[in-house]
Amino acid sequence: MAKKAKVRPYEEGDARGIGELRARAFPYLPEVKEFSFYETVYEWLGTHPLAGEIRRWIAATDDGEVVGHLAATPLYYRVNGHRVVAHSPGDYMGHPDYGFHALMLMRKFFSECENCVSLDMVPEVIGVQSKFGAVDAGQLQYAAKLLNVSRLPMPARLERLLSQEGQGFPNGRPSPEGMEQPEEPGGYQPPRPRAPIPGPVKGLMNGGLRLMDGALGGAFAGGPKVVPVQGFDESFDAFFEKVASSVSCVVEKDAAFLRWRYGPGSPQWPVTVLVVREAGGLAGYAVVRTVSGGQDGYVLDLVTLPGRRDVARALLRESVRLFREAGAHIIRYRFADSPTGPRSSDLLRLGFFHRDDRRNTLMTKFADEAQHGRATSVARWSYNIGDGEATFWLR
Repeated sequence: MAKKAKVRPYEEGDARGIGELRARAFPYLPEVKEFSFYETVYEWLGTHPLAGEIRRWIAATDDGEVVGHLAATPLYYRVNGHRVVAHSPGDYMGHPDYGFHALMLMRKFFSECENCVSLDMVPEVIGVQSKFGAVDAGQLQYAAKLLNVSRLPMPARLERLLSQEGQGFPNGRPSPEGMEQPEEPGGYQPPRPRAPIPGPVKGLMNGGLRLMDGALGGAFAGGPKVVPVQGFDESFDAFFEKVASSVSCVVEKDAAFLRWRYGPGSPQWPVTVLVVREAGGLAGYAVVRTVSGGQDGYVLDLVTLPGRRDVARALLRESVRLFREAGAHIIRYRFADSPTGPRSSDLLRLGFFHRDDRRNTLMTKFADEAQHGRATSVARWSYNIGDGEATFWLR
């Protein structure tokens, strides 16, 4: 029988209990046993100019057991030309015996945070946010590119069988890409997966992928010149203002934000920054890095001046080359379809494929009626997966 519990603000002494709850909630994540990693992320969040507006709550029993947790992380946004602060709910988890208190944690978030921008792919969490007024603004695009056949996606039919009634996912939630699934409950016999690809055949297939990349990339060989840079200088400020003046909704990504987000001290540092410069200044940039021991390549951020598809293609082409050179097996790219990024046809021409079953849903709620009206359609956003809380925990 579940003990009585109540929701209260986070206190310093709660860190250990939150770590233990996280390890139970996400056993398939190897880093959950490294309590210090998550505390390092919160220390980094504490260096943001809005650190004073970070909120954290827990649900705890009378004897101190932590059975739920939710954090609210703030960022600056430009919506309809105005600077506004919005919070994102994150690090959200609950003990299965305390579902009511998990709901109360989200209620607490929406009672104290007047503006919300959130990314999620778990239907239950999306549903809870909807109950408190957040609107489904649409889904981000998810494009992937295979560089090594060792990472061929699971066949759709097998994946559906494994995920029926949440059996394939801990707590009914999908595990992050590339993570091992925990053992299935006793008595459950999943369908037999495909046999491993023989080494010689794998070598031939990977060689074919390299040749195909050369051919596909050659189609954009005459595009803008892409160069790596060491950091984010003042040209990123002018670039951001040009972008913000042409789209309704965007995270305020000036040079200071980008240095905080991707520079030394960030959980995602080090990254590779690629730029295209022209006589009038910066025409576009991309931020890329590998995770999962170098096997997964992530395009965390890619922004161009509106309508500059040639710049987006050039940045993607160079990103693919760098990831292949680094030995990555797969590239993942999640983004809002926007004039400041590539078109679907550009991605297809570079060998990317779309994964509609793994898309993130953008949830928004703003107190100002005009801002809320603009923010409730993903088509009005310039947004990349690296912009917000969804990737703060990526390593």
